[in-house]
Amino acid sequence: MRLTKHTDYAFRVLIYLASMPEDRISTVQEIAEKFDVSRSHIMKIVQKLAGAGLIHASRGQHGGIRLGQPKESIDLRRVIELMEATLAPVNCDDPVCIIKKNCTLKNILFEGQRQFLEHVERYTLADLAEPTVLIVSLLNKSRRG
Repeated sequence: MRLTKHTDYAFRVLIYLASMPEDRISTVQEIAEKFDVSRSHIMKIVQKLAGAGLIHASRGQHGGIRLGQPKESIDLRRVIELMEATLAPVNCDDPVCIIKKNCTLKNILFEGQRQFLEHVERYTLADLAEPTVLIVSLLNKSRRG
C-alpha cells in the first residue's frame, strides 16, 4: 500500500505541531518553508485536518494553527483514512473484471489492507513525535536556514 503525498504532508504538519510546545501557534507559511512544500499544498491539508478537528486554525494577525486534540488521541489510521481518497488496494469495477466473482487476489489484498490499518491504529501522533528534542533540532536546521 502506498500513501499519497497528501497523507505524507498531513503527517509532516501533525508531527511539526506535536513537536512544538502546546501553547505555540504555528503558521502555514512556517511549515511550508520548513518542509520545502508549497504553501497552497499545506493550506489544503490544514483545511482538511481542521475540518476533522485534528488541528485548530484561526485567522487574523494573531492567528495560526495548533493541534486540536492531544497528540496521544490522534491515531495514525484516522489520519490515513481522512487523507486518502480511497484505500481500496484494487479496483475490480472500472472496468468490471470478468473474474471478479472468483478472484482470490482481491481477498488477499483486502486482508493485507485490513491488517495494515489495524497495525497503524495502535500508534498515535505522540509515538511519531516522541523524540521531540531530535525533531525540533532537525526542524530548526531548515533547508533555507
